[in-house]
Amino acid sequence: MTDIKIKDEHIKLGQLLKLAGLVDSGLEAKIEINEGNVTLNGNVETQRGKKVYPGDVVKFKGEEIRVL
Repeated sequence: MTDIKIKDEHIKLGQLLKLAGLVDSGLEAKIEINEGNVTLNGNVETQRGKKVYPGDVVKFKGEEIRVL
């Protein structure tokens, strides 16, 4: 599991995938999220702009990211 520390109260899901280096662009993040390839706290999430808060766990392509 990779920990990602954010400076604000929350981060959007697409931005988190880019920050973690799991996608190269916002467009790639949008496609992956829309196709149901990303989970947030164990549930498939299809909203690119979904707010992710400290303590949340995102899974994508076998990688787990915990937001701090």
